[in-house]
Amino acid sequence: MGVYYETIPDSLKPWILDQKMLFVGTAPLSPTGHINISPKGGKQFGIVSPTQFWYLDLTGSGVETHAHLHEPHNGRICVMFVAYTGPPRIVRIWGTGRAVENGTPEWDVFVRENKVDTIPGSRSIILVDVHQCATSCGFSVPTYEWTGWRTTLDDFFAKKEKKYLEGKEEESMDRYWAFKSQYSIDGMPGMKRGYEFAQKNNVAPLKKWVGKWAPRDFGPRPTQQVSPMHLILVAVLSLIIGFTLAVTMAPPDFVRKVQHKEFFL
Repeated sequence: MGVYYETIPDSLKPWILDQKMLFVGTAPLSPTGHINISPKGGKQFGIVSPTQFWYLDLTGSGVETHAHLHEPHNGRICVMFVAYTGPPRIVRIWGTGRAVENGTPEWDVFVRENKVDTIPGSRSIILVDVHQCATSCGFSVPTYEWTGWRTTLDDFFAKKEKKYLEGKEEESMDRYWAFKSQYSIDGMPGMKRGYEFAQKNNVAPLKKWVGKWAPRDFGPRPTQQVSPMHLILVAVLSLIIGFTLAVTMAPPDFVRKVQHKEFFL
């Protein structure tokens, strides 16, 4: 049976910190936007307090989590851990997230105070203010044998940084982020640093989705659309409320005339 907590309980901390990967789920506010689930491997995540969790976001070809967390009035996020060895268990952490991007003062402070071991290609710290934490059985999850870390991503960005430091400006992370982290699959602005570099240096974004579901426009999305029917209902309701207040506050003589249809006589 699942157990729910308002915060991350001390009893779950050792198990969470012992895991080797996590899954992250986010979504845009638009009903036509697309949900995203990303697997994250590595040991760079932690628990700041019972109400705050973090993980190090590395550079990839996608930027969905950034786009959703940067969207005004959004920030919804769910982090999930799964046991692949030992007793079965699933732990989910729900909350409000935000991306603290590499190069910002807040990034420098967090990395220093929490002793985060950043590596080439580190894109941001994803901070989650916890709303709820819960366990579930995980009885149907298969077991897998742990054999080691993949180093492909780390090696790629280490070589890229070396080339940049040797004088090849085209190998800069800002240009890479401008190309691959500028927009989400729905055409929403992704990494702020990449987006700003792209606008200043005229870097075209990577084309992602194709076909009828590919975005036709790019940029911020309206957080809420108001239909004509909603406007009509609001107008009618305002009229009723206004009339009720007018009658309630009117002198007794005026009310008597209205009741006896004498007002217009």
